Amino acid sequence: MSANDARERFAELDLPFAPESVTANVATADTGKQYVFDEIALEKIGVHLYPKAAWGVLNGGSASTYADVKKNRALDPALFEQYRERFETLSDRCRGKPKGITPAYINPDGTPGYSFLLLKLRMLLEHKKRYFELTGTLPDVILPAFQMTSVQTDRAIGDAFREYTMMEELRGIADSIGCSSIDIFTETQTMMAAITHSSEGLPRRVFDRAYGKPDTGIAIPGGHGQNFEILAPIYRKMYKQGIRYVWLGNIDNMGYTVDPVSLAIFALSGKEAAFEASFRTPMDVKGGIIVTDHSGKFTCADIGPNIGFEDVLEFEKAGKAILFNCAIGLFDLGRLIERLDELPYRLPLRITDQDKDAGRYAQAEQITWEIIGLLDDPLFFAVEKTRRFLAAKMLMETILTSMPPADGTSAAAFGAAREAGAGHVAADLHRGLESLFRREYGLVLENGRWEIPAR
Repeated sequence: MSANDARERFAELDLPFAPESVTANVATADTGKQYVFDEIALEKIGVHLYPKAAWGVLNGGSASTYADVKKNRALDPALFEQYRERFETLSDRCRGKPKGITPAYINPDGTPGYSFLLLKLRMLLEHKKRYFELTGTLPDVILPAFQMTSVQTDRAIGDAFREYTMMEELRGIADSIGCSSIDIFTETQTMMAAITHSSEGLPRRVFDRAYGKPDTGIAIPGGHGQNFEILAPIYRKMYKQGIRYVWLGNIDNMGYTVDPVSLAIFALSGKEAAFEASFRTPMDVKGGIIVTDHSGKFTCADIGPNIGFEDVLEFEKAGKAILFNCAIGLFDLGRLIERLDELPYRLPLRITDQDKDAGRYAQAEQITWEIIGLLDDPLFFAVEKTRRFLAAKMLMETILTSMPPADGTSAAAFGAAREAGAGHVAADLHRGLESLFRREYGLVLENGRWEIPAR
């Protein structure tokens, strides 16, 4: 940054030090003196911005796809058969529950690990501790969490919070820095009925043959894109509390954590929003990719709702790299609030056919990340998948990331896995997961289990 821009931006952000004190070096350009900030400097800047930042999670899903046998088998049929017994055991623990309170991983000894939600709460406390250790204080408002649940999942998630509040895994670190173990705002999404599959023609009607039972419907949420309407009261409340930046992401991505470096870059840039993307792998079959629309603007196209998976494969066969959306957004809260009233009407409504254990039906949804196409100049972070996108859209992804195929697997299953690429990717993701356990979630490996250490 130019020296003048850096000084002005540091003053606007109310940082308690001058840019000269953290700059890695000074360069001279035609426009004058420029400051260069390295990763260490950016991390310090980002941690000092924690009182201005909030971390939000989309937690409303009821895991209808997560434990679905058809969808999981389709990821890699050979691997599914190899892991079938483990899948059936874990799926019984997950079906009918919000994904956020199901196990986020499997321990080396085969036991289920902590839930996604508990680990995210622990991660937030770890980052509050970093601020406390850096500054010696902890403000009343620092990295508050917020979430969107649904009427179908809210009660179970609320019950989990009451249980987590008393757990030493959270209370230990919270007591050591003098804060609450859980600090979160919640708004709840209503449900809508699934509708008939396109093969049944028009007009669509309510799907009423779930699991082959007459007069049986399915209640589903209307997509995470509804957060801009559902969470609007929280966004406005946090802004009044002094929050200026908000992360938004999915509960099932273990790589979705607070990142001070990206926060610093984003805050210094003055951009409206930032998003993270990595190269697509064979395990990325559910989610969105970064594309350009007819006008040349970037947007996100979800595989299924608005781009066919076969089309994605054709692009790759042609030698084109596909950037997969990591479903992590960082927003300037003030500018987001200015658009909250219009976003529910500008985000497209997608109707997508589904073929799951419950039957063939369709659902209508708004997709959060299509907001990219509504922005004039978004910032993109190119990130490593193994650090920032360990998503679990399906239970088999959780299983494979926790227990990737070893050389001792059957030749047929391992050969199929290598051809599809899922087994190789799973090994890389497993290494990334273990790194995240240590670096972000404060876990240690003891007696074959990843656990939060006692005080």
